[in-house]
Amino acid sequence: MITQKFPLTRLRRNRFDEATRRMVAEHKLSVDDLIWPIFIRDGGGDPTEVATMPGVYRVSLEGLAAHLEEAARLGIPAIALFPATPAALKDAQATEALNPENLICRAARILKREFPQMALVGDVALDPYTDHGHDGIIQNGYVANDESLKILQKQAINQAEAGIDFISPSDMMDGRIAALRQALDEQGLIHTRIMSYAAKYASAFYGPFRDAIGSQGALKGDKKTYQMNPANSDEALREVAMDIAEGADMVMVKPGMPYLDIIRRVKDEFGMPVFAYQVSGEYAMIEAAARNGWLDHDKAMMEALLSFKRAGCAGILTYHAVQAARMLEGK
Repeated sequence: MITQKFPLTRLRRNRFDEATRRMVAEHKLSVDDLIWPIFIRDGGGDPTEVATMPGVYRVSLEGLAAHLEEAARLGIPAIALFPATPAALKDAQATEALNPENLICRAARILKREFPQMALVGDVALDPYTDHGHDGIIQNGYVANDESLKILQKQAINQAEAGIDFISPSDMMDGRIAALRQALDEQGLIHTRIMSYAAKYASAFYGPFRDAIGSQGALKGDKKTYQMNPANSDEALREVAMDIAEGADMVMVKPGMPYLDIIRRVKDEFGMPVFAYQVSGEYAMIEAAARNGWLDHDKAMMEALLSFKRAGCAGILTYHAVQAARMLEGK
């Protein structure tokens, strides 16, 4: 470390004006860093707002292309799809996850036709399809790992064949990356990438998301037997190492801002493309505070997103993607 002494060195000189601040900025946020999560529902009609996520909507398949037009124009490179599966289609075995005509598969076909330049990220987990709200199959009161993997394999193949570019398993079952890679490769889907939720914590910040997909009231118990303990950091590195060894192309940390230390450790340790999910609770906090006049919405939004880049992220899944892209376009 160079020894810097005042008054020969004045660090404030490089903060003196806007031009200099821009020239010496260590990290920059761009539209290329943004992935926009979208909640989809069946049928037609106008988008319906998620009560716990002001400004976020469940979008009908009929209105999906129109809803994404601005995102496409702004150059947002990827969309992540999450289904609000009707309650009548949910059961204990997540049968609808295996339907090649389920919401995600139909949405993927629409978007590949309308916006072929956009990458599509498909959530691979069973909680949107189970009547108990868990990410796997329950046996004797426990989420069964290996039995759940068999369903996840079929779900991933369905999505990839429908046009999903990035299979993104969020279930946190052991061995899921190897199982999915094997299943995809056996079907000749060797170019389908796996963006693994490698370090997904049993967080209190997921509530609005569960409201959006309709699993909040159905969830029986908690997810602590498969999602990670928020107290643990070293364990995250073991999870990431295992996923990389099993064939993950990129890894994700979820939630985002409460786990910036994990993002930094993963990036330093593995040098892999690392993504963060700025989850529903993080979004809702910024929105609620801004609507109450407690925060400057745009400044807080952009500062939060920049923090992910500083921590080492290649990209961010954020419900603020379109708002941020508008601001970046205006610069």
